Amino acid sequence: MKITVIGTGYVGLVTGTCFSEVGASVTCVDIDKKKIDNLKQGILPIYEPGLEEMVLRNVKKNRLQFSTSLKDSIEDCDVAFIAVGTPPDEDGSADLKYVLAVASDIGKYMQRQLVVVTKSTVPVATSEKVRHALQKELDVRQVKIPYYISSNPEFLKEGAAIEDFMKPDRIVVGIDNPIAEDIMRRLYKPFLMNGHPIIFMDIASAEMTKYAANSMLATKISFMNDIANLCEIMGADVNMVRKGIGSDGRIGNKFIYPGVGYGGSCFPKDVKALIKTAKENKYDMRILNAVEEVNDKQKEVLFNKVRTHFNNDLKGKTFAMWGLSFKPKTDDMREAPSLVIIEKLLKAGASVVAYDPVAKHEAHRILGDTISYATDMYGPLNKADALLIITEWPEFRVPDFTELAERLNNKLIFDGRNIFDHHDMKELGFDYYCIGIKTK
Repeated sequence: MKITVIGTGYVGLVTGTCFSEVGASVTCVDIDKKKIDNLKQGILPIYEPGLEEMVLRNVKKNRLQFSTSLKDSIEDCDVAFIAVGTPPDEDGSADLKYVLAVASDIGKYMQRQLVVVTKSTVPVATSEKVRHALQKELDVRQVKIPYYISSNPEFLKEGAAIEDFMKPDRIVVGIDNPIAEDIMRRLYKPFLMNGHPIIFMDIASAEMTKYAANSMLATKISFMNDIANLCEIMGADVNMVRKGIGSDGRIGNKFIYPGVGYGGSCFPKDVKALIKTAKENKYDMRILNAVEEVNDKQKEVLFNKVRTHFNNDLKGKTFAMWGLSFKPKTDDMREAPSLVIIEKLLKAGASVVAYDPVAKHEAHRILGDTISYATDMYGPLNKADALLIITEWPEFRVPDFTELAERLNNKLIFDGRNIFDHHDMKELGFDYYCIGIKTK
């Protein structure tokens, strides 16, 4: 089966590469010539564990190709995935101009029966807009070529995207035609061998499923952060509360870890888009409005602890920071809590020296030289007034506390991810602040 994936961002590149891994002939298309040239040389635009090796392997076997020409790539393909960005507009709605532009181009160049699959995260009813844009171009050409529209939302976790695609919890496919269902079932058959379910539904439901899933996960995070803040006020230990509720099978232990708020490319954008969609249909998403508000305020919690400890005087202080990406195993800085904390520290007159295992270059692209960057985890500590832990990279979990004490001006840690035990830190003589536990 020949597949064309339009868009070589996170979703498109992972999708195309994983399909090639199971034997499909895949061409990934992008209008960014530099990105395509780099991909042809094995230089990836994103960091994702295992992805580079898989790309190189399938390029070598001629199953995976990269191109800037949609015309050449679409003419003889069976399935075309639209995986371009849907960035939020100023009002929070998803910007569909790239999706619809691709749909128009497919209509200009397609020559044979084709299943057109929306892989990008898009609001309900987008597939009808895709259909209209494509059909408009066919009408201009005065040709009748059969095509079928489908919605196939992705459920990839950054840092575990390969595993998620190859061994999915479920595959959701929206269709309105039995031919499309048959083609999509055959396409995904290699991923169903171990009993992973494929769920067919109407297209509108598939589009909604993606937003509902991300919004539910964001809700769990904000709820737990709200509980953590109350625990701290009341003298309860949020880690104990988390264990107590996480053992309930109805709740589960995932996405209930307190911290400095969620970020990334999905949760913030999708929550905003669903709120906007509801508003356009005269419905108020009261829970999601609260989820977003809690998350915005949670990104300030660690900074407020720092400011309080130093009696509102941060001018001239230097802070070491561990972690810049919004989560471990990715270089993604979109909506990262670190950006909010850094902005507030700098505005208060402090300086920041940061270390992140993979996000240094992306951070420098965004922040430039407003902060300093270290090449190892102990580098930022030299003469710093405190250490701030923002991202829970595994290498931060068991540091040399003697070296921390020797390098820092003060034995002072602000832990935004609760990776240390507060009892242990007290025994080691550190002033230790975390989330959801009253340590002072």
